[in-house]
Amino acid sequence: MSRHPFPAHGPLVLAPMAGVTDLAFRTICARLGASITVTEMVSSRALVYQDRKSITLLKRTPGNGLCGAQIFGNDPAIMAQAAQLVLTHGEFDFIDINMGCPVPKIANNGDGSALMKDPDLAARIVEAVAEAVPVPVTVKTRLGWDKGSIHVVDFAKRMEDAGAAAVTVHGRTKTMMYSGVADWDTIAKVRQVLTVPLCANGDVDSAEAAVRCQKRTGAEMIMIGRAAFGDPWLFQQASAALNGQPVPERPPLSQRVDVAVEQFELAREDKGEHIACLEARKHFAWYLRGVAHSTYYKEKISHIGTMDDIYAIAKGIQRDLR
Repeated sequence: MSRHPFPAHGPLVLAPMAGVTDLAFRTICARLGASITVTEMVSSRALVYQDRKSITLLKRTPGNGLCGAQIFGNDPAIMAQAAQLVLTHGEFDFIDINMGCPVPKIANNGDGSALMKDPDLAARIVEAVAEAVPVPVTVKTRLGWDKGSIHVVDFAKRMEDAGAAAVTVHGRTKTMMYSGVADWDTIAKVRQVLTVPLCANGDVDSAEAAVRCQKRTGAEMIMIGRAAFGDPWLFQQASAALNGQPVPERPPLSQRVDVAVEQFELAREDKGEHIACLEARKHFAWYLRGVAHSTYYKEKISHIGTMDDIYAIAKGIQRDLR
């Protein structure tokens, strides 16, 4: 059984995504309805070796929601030590263990989704981390390595038995990466064997999809990932739909741009103007997804170098586009 139960919370989770879910973006999503947020994944070895860049990722999302820190690695002792170090750098409500990242440089190193191939090792990692920290430990995983090894039902139960207080399942295999259709029906089978909360992940790209995913899987939590890029209002919409309320429309473009600018200002406070502006290039382009006649401004966005560039582009978009 889990040593520390997962605390009460709302149902919507912002997926941890490397290079995306920094403090600024998490802050905006939490304000708009993400009741649970998680840091970008942090290497357990890098933490133990006191890597400064990794430590800077460990900042709690402000507000009343839950915030977890996600770590990855394949050595139980190092993972346990890293989990303890996480809690010296921030007040996190839980530690999440990444057992689903499909990126080759992670998986080929025996980390992330590679742990699905070795359930014994995965269980030892959960046990070690759960023993080491006074907060709940959760696991994020996938269906399996490939179509021939979909064993997430047994794997998830094993992680619960090892001490996981909640499990997130992304409805794709490692080899699918982010392509194809997420298999919610297999996630529903996981729900039948777990006694701890389940979080369903994959293809939740609209308020309606959040409702369908919850009905199909029976999961207590719904995780939204790539669909939130440039669209944090998806949490507001999904929250309304899950509560049986009318789904609000996204604000007009002018207001969306104001929120984007606020995100980049928060990023500047967190990591300095230079890095914030480089990273704003992708985020700002995401905020313009689906906006007609935005090619000119997307080109300008790809050359952002200062906050003044951001303010000028924002002003132009608000003047010229609807």
